[in-house]
Amino acid sequence: MRALIVEDDFVSRRILRELLKQNFDIEVAVDGEEAVTAFKLSHEAKAPFHLICMDIMMPKMDGREALRQIRNIEKELAIPPNLEVRIIMTTALDDPKTVFGTFYQDGATAYLVKPISKQKLFKELRLLSLIQ
Repeated sequence: MRALIVEDDFVSRRILRELLKQNFDIEVAVDGEEAVTAFKLSHEAKAPFHLICMDIMMPKMDGREALRQIRNIEKELAIPPNLEVRIIMTTALDDPKTVFGTFYQDGATAYLVKPISKQKLFKELRLLSLIQ
């Protein structure tokens, strides 16, 4: 399976990579613009991502805007909801307004508050049927 880590912070990227590398082939993007480009290229190459772990607060394009653009691309490609990429938003923001907006307005699959532990991440991956 393929995963995209979208994170502007080097340490956070490294932690996520270490946690996911046993179960996923990983690519990295450092901002929302790179994430959208990587998502498009993965579909053009017929090798879409199964998982995207994306920070909300990033330079150039934040995670919420990248999430909205990715969901719009999936609609344009007529990807059925059950085959959409699973997107876990990762953030230091534990703000109910942000959580609500990310899920119900933007289309996130899950939301994890940093620091991300292996237990929290793997629980979410199991709930999403991405690992056993």
